[in-house]
Amino acid sequence: MAIKNLVALVVLLSVLGVSVAQKGLHLKYYKHMCPDVEAIVHRVTVQYVSRQPSLAAALLRLHFHDCFVRGCDGSVLLRSRDNDAERNALPSLSLRGFEVVDAVKSAVEKKCPGVVSCADILALVARDAVSVINGPSWPVPLGRRDGRISRRSEVNLPSPFARIAALKQGFFAKGLNTTDLVVLSGGHTIGISNCGLINKRIYNFTGKGDFDPSMNPSYVRKLKKRCKPNDFKTPVEMDPGSVKKFNSHYFDSVAQKKGLFTSDSTLLDDPETKSYIDRQVATAGSSFPKDFSDSMVKLGFVQILTGEKGEIRKRCAFVKPKTKETLTFV
Repeated sequence: MAIKNLVALVVLLSVLGVSVAQKGLHLKYYKHMCPDVEAIVHRVTVQYVSRQPSLAAALLRLHFHDCFVRGCDGSVLLRSRDNDAERNALPSLSLRGFEVVDAVKSAVEKKCPGVVSCADILALVARDAVSVINGPSWPVPLGRRDGRISRRSEVNLPSPFARIAALKQGFFAKGLNTTDLVVLSGGHTIGISNCGLINKRIYNFTGKGDFDPSMNPSYVRKLKKRCKPNDFKTPVEMDPGSVKKFNSHYFDSVAQKKGLFTSDSTLLDDPETKSYIDRQVATAGSSFPKDFSDSMVKLGFVQILTGEKGEIRKRCAFVKPKTKETLTFV
């Protein structure tokens, strides 16, 4: 299986124009230093996600947030004494799953102290969490190092209120393309949001007591039954009926104008993203699992630290002590 994954990864990255060696990551990075790392990560992740399947979406989102701010360096996991780390930014306040990463890190440290980065652990946990709910798996090249900087002010993630042009710009800035945008949006099939993020969209879109005309009226009526005008906390499934099962149903929902966010609905405004959605609907998502796997591999290479850069944390929430640091951590 390892050989098969390695061949698949080399083929994928050669198509994408990415050299694994140049990036400093490879599948057997811990072969001699910590040969059981993936087995340990898988075991602990399964323990948590099998008991609480909604953690799959939470852990996938945690990895995405990490990679989109300063790159895949585990900086989203850091805590700050002054509450000015990434996890304290408004878009990050609803992040969950930190306890899973901490539990995995603790188990790995017992076996291989000071060897495996939190950035690599988070990448593996996200992959394994999705596989627990029968989602696709993908090869995770390893060798990332942990960043020492985490700033709330630098959190500038793709917004659920963004239109297609802004979304594409955000993905392009990370070396990802339009296909990656629509494919990774498919991860919303297991997503959970809340009424606060859609309240204006369904009750007062233009300030005249109306709803977003890009939405299916029947879908709006269902949402209003769940979300009252002043309700900002009730959870809402992003792809109703699919929250515990990773599949391509999200694209059917978007095609029917039942995207929960503006960022979902606006995928119909671009010829390339709309074409992908139409293709998945017509083929019952035949290529989506592989497409998602490919895009997740690319995401895992965003602005990584390797070699002598960064560090290997002993605890994922805290940097190693140094005399002077950009942030003060507890």
